[in-house]
Amino acid sequence: MNARAALFDLYGDHLRSRGGRASVAALVRLLAPLDIAAPAVRTAVSRMVRQGWLAPARLPRGPGYEVTPKCVRRLDETALRIYRVGTITWTGRWHVLVVEPVRERSRRERLRADLAFLGYAPLSETTWIGPRASPELGGLLAGEGIHADRFDAVLDGDPQALAARTWDLDGIGSAYEDWLARAVDLIGGLPRDAAADRVFAVRSRLLHGWRNFLFRDPGLPAELLPPGWPGEKARAYFEQEAARLLPAAAAFVDRHLAEP
Repeated sequence: MNARAALFDLYGDHLRSRGGRASVAALVRLLAPLDIAAPAVRTAVSRMVRQGWLAPARLPRGPGYEVTPKCVRRLDETALRIYRVGTITWTGRWHVLVVEPVRERSRRERLRADLAFLGYAPLSETTWIGPRASPELGGLLAGEGIHADRFDAVLDGDPQALAARTWDLDGIGSAYEDWLARAVDLIGGLPRDAAADRVFAVRSRLLHGWRNFLFRDPGLPAELLPPGWPGEKARAYFEQEAARLLPAAAAFVDRHLAEP
């Protein structure tokens, strides 16, 4: 786990609900159980500031950083996908984007990665579909200065076949099975009387592995997925263990936020 990803997890999972800010010293202490050294934390923070995710803040316990409105939108949207409530419903309609051609390679690749994170997949170089409109889409396109025509459309054909052609569902399903096996080993190696810092580290690694699915899995409804979709079994395990370990992890965070 790199420092930038760990910071996103920390702000999203713990700090967002505590005002979205922390001193530099607290950030260093909180990432230490993940074997992330202080210089790496400071470098990652600086990078996130340049990218508009964090902003410097003067805090009672020293200089620190707080989430920006852009970061709040991303964290809140991410949390809804990580800690999903109930089953995914679908109207039977697809959200279709026809994006203007982007000539600059780095900008084009950044756009592709961001659209994939929001749950879209390409039908062609400029046409993307998603199972629903993402609330982050407008901000993403505006931030990149890219125009896209948007349609709410019904497929004249088999939507399940379209989903199977558009997303690598076999690969995503195998990834869920692999993640679940590793997660069971990770949790199984945690003693019942483990110290709070170790519980925090294990839960953070559990969350980090689960969060990575947001870059691959668009959150398709059951009617578009193959029978026996392994993502549901993996999700049940994640939710169970993340909730079980939360009190000790949260106590660890609170203690270090309170220190000078």
